[in-house]
Amino acid sequence: MILRQILRFSSLLRSAVSVHVRRNIGLSAIVFNKTKELDPVQKLFLDKIREYNTKSKQAGGPVDAGPEFQKDLNESLARLQRAYGEGDLTKFPEFKFEEPKFEETAK
Repeated sequence: MILRQILRFSSLLRSAVSVHVRRNIGLSAIVFNKTKELDPVQKLFLDKIREYNTKSKQAGGPVDAGPEFQKDLNESLARLQRAYGEGDLTKFPEFKFEEPKFEETAK
């Protein structure tokens, strides 16, 4: 009887310790991945993205876009302007929602 209780308790203890160890290993793997150096391909990719970001901020738009790109952009904007009316099509529209007016009625 006592042996059975000891075995049952040890199996419960073993499963609890197992879950705890697995969680700690999982968390330490995440921390380790964040602290270790990036893969060379990932590092090159991120460097190129950052380089493009700085170039686009300096250029004020797309990088290395020639005059044909600007011509196509202007034609597309003119076509959309004709189709959808006036307004600046390069900015997100502003929406104004008014509160509905409710009237109280006597019951």
